[in-house]
Order: sequence, then C-alpha cells, then structure tokens
Amino acid sequence: MSTPRIPLPALLGALLLAAFSASRAEPAASRPNILFILTDDMGWGDPGSFGNKEPATPNIDRLANEGTRFTQFYVASPICSPSRVAYMTGCYPARWKINDYLHQHAGNRSHECADWLDPKAPTLARTLHDAGYATAHFGKWHMGGGRDVQNAPLPKEYGFDEHHVNVEGCGPRIETYGSAMKVRVEDKMLARYEFTGFWADKAMDFIRRHKDGPFFVQLWPQDVHTPHIPDPEELPHVADTPQPHQNFNAVLRRYDREIGRVLDFLKVQGLEDKTIVIFSSDNGPEPSFQGQRAGGLRGMKWSLYEGGIREPFIARWPGHIPAGRSDSATVLSSTDLFPTLCAMAGVAPLKEARFDGLDESASLLGSSTQRDKPLLWEYGRKSDYLFPKEAGARSPNLAIRDGKWKLLVNADGSGTELYDLVADPREAKNLAGEFPDEAKRLTNAVMQWRRALP
Repeated sequence: MSTPRIPLPALLGALLLAAFSASRAEPAASRPNILFILTDDMGWGDPGSFGNKEPATPNIDRLANEGTRFTQFYVASPICSPSRVAYMTGCYPARWKINDYLHQHAGNRSHECADWLDPKAPTLARTLHDAGYATAHFGKWHMGGGRDVQNAPLPKEYGFDEHHVNVEGCGPRIETYGSAMKVRVEDKMLARYEFTGFWADKAMDFIRRHKDGPFFVQLWPQDVHTPHIPDPEELPHVADTPQPHQNFNAVLRRYDREIGRVLDFLKVQGLEDKTIVIFSSDNGPEPSFQGQRAGGLRGMKWSLYEGGIREPFIARWPGHIPAGRSDSATVLSSTDLFPTLCAMAGVAPLKEARFDGLDESASLLGSSTQRDKPLLWEYGRKSDYLFPKEAGARSPNLAIRDGKWKLLVNADGSGTELYDLVADPREAKNLAGEFPDEAKRLTNAVMQWRRALP
C-alpha cells in the first residue's frame, strides 16, 4: 500500500532526517558515490526484469535483483536532447528552450530550440562538484555541439571534471555518424559495437583514480540506438531470432555484458556498498517491433503515449535501497533525479535551482509515495514532425498525468484523449466522452502550462 508523500511516515521521516543531517556534517569522502547509467532509446520492455524473454539481460536484471525496480517511471520527453536536459536540471526541458533533439543551427531555429543547454543552468553535476564530488561524463551528450554547431560549451562548463562524448557534443569525442563500421578514437580503431566498452573503460579508470570518493559518473552509452551493428561474437547466441530482431538482440546482449563489467569492477574495488547505481533510458524504442520492445505499451520514440515516455528505472545501493523490490505504485519522473540524489547524498541543491521534479528519496529508500503534483509533456511543437510512423503511435503534442488519469490533446485543443492508466495502461479506450469534466480540467491545466513555456 502506498503512503502519502507529505507527511512521510513518522519513523521513516525521522530516520531520513537523521541520516541526511549526519551526512551534511560528515566530510565529503563519507558520502555515497553515484554512477548514473543512461541507455539510449531503450524500450520499457527491453530488460528481462521488465518482461523481455529474448535476449537475456542478466546484468541489468542483476541490478534489479540487488536493488529496486520502478515500473511507473517517466522521462520528460520522447526524444533525446530534451530528455537529457531534464535529467541534468530537474526541470521541464522547454524551460531551457529545448523541446526537440538538437541538430543544425537552422533546424534548431525552426523548432524554437536553443543551440545548447544554457551553461548557467543549475545542474546536478555542478551541485555535486561544488560539494566535493569528482565528476565525469562518458558517452552520448546531445545537449549542444556537433553537426554545424561547433562552438557549444564543453561538458566541463556544466560541472564535469572529465568528459568524453559522442559526435553530438564538443571536446574529446567519437567522430562518426550513422553506421560507420570502424572509426579511429584516440589511438584505437573501434567498431560501433565497441563504443560502450570504450566509455565503460574510461568510467572505470576515472573511478579507480577517485575510489576514495565521493565520485559522480555519468555513463551514457549510445546503445541501444539505431543502427544496430552487432558484435559478430554475439550473433550465434541470437541466431534463432528473425531479422531485424536478431541484430538488435545481439546489440542488447553486448550492451548488457558491458554493464556487467562495470558492476563487477565496483565489487572488486570494494565500492559496491558505497555506490548508488541508477539505470534508466532517455526515451522509448525505435524500432518498437509492433510494441514488443515497449512491453506492449502503446507508442514508441517520438510519441507521448506510454511507449515513448515510460522507461525502465532501477536503483541500487546495498544496505539502503531495498533489494529485490518492485514498486508499481510510485510515479517517478526524470525531473525528480536531481533533488532526489541531492537528498540521498546529503548535498543542498544550488540556491538558484528551481525544480519541476520532487525529492523522491523516500521512494528509493523503500516507502512508496503518492505523487502530489501532475506530470506534463510537450512534443511536436511544429507541424513538420514526421515520426513516429508506426500505426497508432503518433500522439497529440501535449500530455498530462494526474493520479490515474492521463490526457493527451493538441495545442490547438483538438484530438482530446483521456485514459485511466490503472485500468488501461495500454491506452486502448479513450474516455474523454464519458468523463467530460475530467477531460476539461486536465485540458485546462496542460494548456495553461504550455502557454507559460518559452
């Protein structure tokens, strides 16, 4: 049974207050390390622990078995750049003028986007850095830089001591687009399926050098984004699955293997019990294989239906976050991560931070909560959006979830859809006609929110 967010249960509240107060009083080295693994384009149903039967994902599932999995976790956008901005800032990404993926200057202008996240934005990395954390980002960036935008701020301007990114960023990076089979990175030739291992090595090297802590590491691989270029060694293990599933399954197997290497490394280094590990994704899958990768949920990447914005979320911290627990009651958002991790680390957010997210540390530490404010989304601000093209996946461009209700509507007031997500998580039956008062209330709320955005 879930409990109200405010007030927290008296006993838990007392324990949390004592723990966080002690953490603030202790030196930085006593605070938990944080490793944040963000997958690219993962479906809600991709990991075995979220229902996938093929291929096996033993290392992601190991995280779930040793921590808590949340089945109602939402990202702030069904596309990469704004989703990542929300994780970084704790805000709806349009507040920072990023509502679509960042590409060329002209494309950014046409979709009313900035060319990069404002480096003055309060970020989780800068907050932890200023509190004594060693900070690093390895992997996909996509919050400014690349293509014809070559003057974007480097990740260090957002609070990272070290960084190595992909082509969607500036500074040290992997220089490739599309399906390049081999690229030179530093002194190595890498195939696409080796990118995750390359960044994992960098993350482990950074952690080794800062093992006395605390450290905050973002490991944000490009897997499992298209194109799915398989490791030949993985193909025999998925030979009984049809194409294009076979290539994807091989990529997912290799990705899971790299996650396992990092988890094993933490254990060998004696850091497992000292490190909060967060595992999630930026948005839904592409392709979705007719909803299979979204666990049967409607929609996919580019869609505000559940398959585009509901993502796997796993949190592990032995001795603190309950092991083997599944929380299907708490509704979490990527905007919650910033305030939540600050609370768990005993670090006060920067005074200029203004969150759309909530401190959900109680949920991660074992007490399900009832969300006391709605979640809101926009995607597809311009009429030239072409995706998704999968049948039934293209959604209206605004959405709101409040309790069991989710409403979708276009910014011009057309296309109203209302769903009871408790009874109908697959969004099959539009109840707008049966509950007109509820539809009107939620339409007014999301429209008012949209008008307030830049």
